[in-house]
Amino acid sequence: MRVDVQSTADDAATPREFHVAGVILYARSDRCDSLAHTLGMLPGAQVHAVTADGRMVVTLEGMHSSSIEEQLNAINALPGILSSALVYQHHEDIESLEKEFVDEADPSRIH
Repeated sequence: MRVDVQSTADDAATPREFHVAGVILYARSDRCDSLAHTLGMLPGAQVHAVTADGRMVVTLEGMHSSSIEEQLNAINALPGILSSALVYQHHEDIESLEKEFVDEADPSRIH
């Protein structure tokens, strides 16, 4: 998995990281379609599932934990969002995502 990162001089001292978070949202059922569209337009957000009763499964991606927090705050401020729950968050150093690993069970496969 290759992750492209734009860095500036200010970011040089900051560790290069990639964060991903899984979020469950509960929204007004009459707003689900418009909210799913709006969420899909947010940078780093992807809507994976929407139910008729207003539940939504969303992932958020960013370069810092603060960007995940900012995205979640923005989502919570949207009209029609009733609640949100962060159910998963993980981060990796960008360098570790660029490494290739040999599958010990099948050495011909590189990940």
